[in-house]
Amino acid sequence: MNSQNNNYCVILAGGRGRRLWPCSRTDRPKQFIDFFGTGRTQLQQTFDRMSQIMPKANIYISTNQRFSSDVEEQLPELPKANILAEPIHRNTAPSVAWATHRILHVNPDANIIVAPSDQAVFLEEKFIADVGKGFDFVSSKDCLLTLGVKPTRPEPGYGYIQMGEKTDETDVFRVKTFTEKPERELAGVFMDSGEFLWNTGLFMSNARYLRSCFSAIFPEVLRQLDKQKTDYTIEEEQRFIDENFPSYPHLSIDYGILEQSQEVFVMRCDFGWADLGTWHSIYEAFSKTKNDNVILDSEVILDESQNNIIKLSEGKLGVINGLDGFIVIEQDNVLLICRKEDSSSRIKKYIAEAQMRNGKEFV
Repeated sequence: MNSQNNNYCVILAGGRGRRLWPCSRTDRPKQFIDFFGTGRTQLQQTFDRMSQIMPKANIYISTNQRFSSDVEEQLPELPKANILAEPIHRNTAPSVAWATHRILHVNPDANIIVAPSDQAVFLEEKFIADVGKGFDFVSSKDCLLTLGVKPTRPEPGYGYIQMGEKTDETDVFRVKTFTEKPERELAGVFMDSGEFLWNTGLFMSNARYLRSCFSAIFPEVLRQLDKQKTDYTIEEEQRFIDENFPSYPHLSIDYGILEQSQEVFVMRCDFGWADLGTWHSIYEAFSKTKNDNVILDSEVILDESQNNIIKLSEGKLGVINGLDGFIVIEQDNVLLICRKEDSSSRIKKYIAEAQMRNGKEFV
């Protein structure tokens, strides 16, 4: 049986969260915001969840240097050595490569779960059980294990994993295909087939195998550091990263590792999952009023309005009549009102236009 002390987590918290603009801003992205009035931000909730599975000292946060002070402020119990602050955005694969390198220096027998910081888990006991089962699987097998959940709607904003050959482990299958954000009609076909799971973005591996996967695709960045000396300090490693991290290509973990590897499996899970990366996905995930509105920690009077998601600043009252299927988000100097449908692509356009016309303080 795998020892809990060998289990580590890397929380990805370096994204800019632009799809949740105007609440998520360049200087304060979504992972550092308490969207739902719970008293804990998305990053803190993810940390709390993982703290039930492993020692807090085994949790690492991957972020950008501009956000390292936010991580320190929100997670004061986390050792500073567990904050991996990147000098430049290079997507998730280089982030996980550095985290894997750091963890292997601490524990060569480590197993790792990589977790986005912008997810909701509604059934935490099931989540803890599934992650424990996943750690047992990857500790005894050189492979990558993704965690998938059964689709509840034909959602075009999520990735899909096709289950292939069943393994000897209950609910663990070889991955047949990955499909990223299909059209709604195709997502419906996937859902009806029963062969596909939503890709949660959570994946697991033992650290040695994960390092070998990165060695196959990346230039010798961190390996050059190891060749120079083996007893370097955290400060020396950070200086090396500041100088050499830009040498990594811009590559996602899904495309760079999971979709290119042969030994990839998926565990079918049922822990009540939702991606909180877009306003539309938040609308779908959370409970509705009697007219199918989602109101996020806001004071609102609604009249003949349905199918909306609304979030206003503290102390503001919204009075809304005759609105159907809209996003209404107000934060600081921006009020956004747009249709839920295709809102992600629209918001990207609005951010670019707001920055060009009104300046960076609006984005």
